[in-house]
Amino acid sequence: MSELTDRQEMILGLVVREYIEMAHAVSSKILVEKFRLNISSATIRNEMAALTELGYLRQPHTSGGREPTEAGYRYFVQRLIGESELPAADQRTINHQFYQSSGDLDEWMRLSASVLARYGRGASLVTAPRQEQARFKHLELIATQGRLVLLVLVLNGGEVKQQMLTLAEPVAQERLSQTATLITQICRDRTTNDVTALARQQPTLAQEIMRLTADVMHKSESGSAWNIFRDGVANVLAEPEMANSDTAQQALRVLEERTYLETFLDKTMSPEVGGIQVVIGGEDSWQELKEFSMVLARYGVPGYATGALGVFGPQRMAYGRAISTVRHVAALMSGLMNEFYLDQPSSDRDRRDRDRGGPTRTG
Repeated sequence: MSELTDRQEMILGLVVREYIEMAHAVSSKILVEKFRLNISSATIRNEMAALTELGYLRQPHTSGGREPTEAGYRYFVQRLIGESELPAADQRTINHQFYQSSGDLDEWMRLSASVLARYGRGASLVTAPRQEQARFKHLELIATQGRLVLLVLVLNGGEVKQQMLTLAEPVAQERLSQTATLITQICRDRTTNDVTALARQQPTLAQEIMRLTADVMHKSESGSAWNIFRDGVANVLAEPEMANSDTAQQALRVLEERTYLETFLDKTMSPEVGGIQVVIGGEDSWQELKEFSMVLARYGVPGYATGALGVFGPQRMAYGRAISTVRHVAALMSGLMNEFYLDQPSSDRDRRDRDRGGPTRTG
């Protein structure tokens, strides 16, 4: 990325912001008149020509103004945009919506998608959290016929797994219930490897059940897939760029092709919770995103479960707004997931509510 002078950075930043707002090429005359620059139009034209030579701007028509290129947008996001936050009033409104929700995981996903689309001014995608490691929460054993037993395993986060087991010999329901209670006591919040290791120290029946439980947990980890919620597709289709039917169809293909989105998220998402990633024009690796940009973040509880959320739109995206919205919702969702997975005391939740400016959820 070529280094720019202070004046070139100022002009590039103004061109990008004006183009994002107005969606048409920006001339030196517009910059001088709108921003009252103490620089002549000729000087600005020279600097814009230099920025074009460096690959940060392009000139669609010989006698027209300039537009940002992918490199120009990247320079803007990495060097010029600075830290930004949503207005305090928007933050309070969003917090209130979440803390008035029922606390149902699917409702949080749908609400996140709605908020991101509205405040990020694009199409949104939110993935339900995936277990990084399955963690044991509760076990039930139900006798059926002979040696057959129904195992009902609840994982942290509420995921329920059921499997029929064939034991070495028939076991009465009372003994099965006692064994399930014992295993729940010693395995609560344990990982698959923990359950396998603890099994070696238990009586024969508990050892057999725990090994089978660990196998169910392992299958849960390896079979996990992104569950994706979307909203705001109409926001993207209303943009001027979508007047080109091919571009509009490509946007719909990206947003609706589940396998593509899963592969994209698996390969691009940073493991760091809360870190913002901006993908512009597919970063030369994802041709389907050539005309688009995505602002993404991971949310959740490290070591337990994490998901991804973000805003999708044309390259002419309001990056500052999208980044601040994604950052705020990711932090909010991480806090909610912390409660959901770790069952923190209500006093801690009340303190976090006050810190975020949101009301305490009751019930």
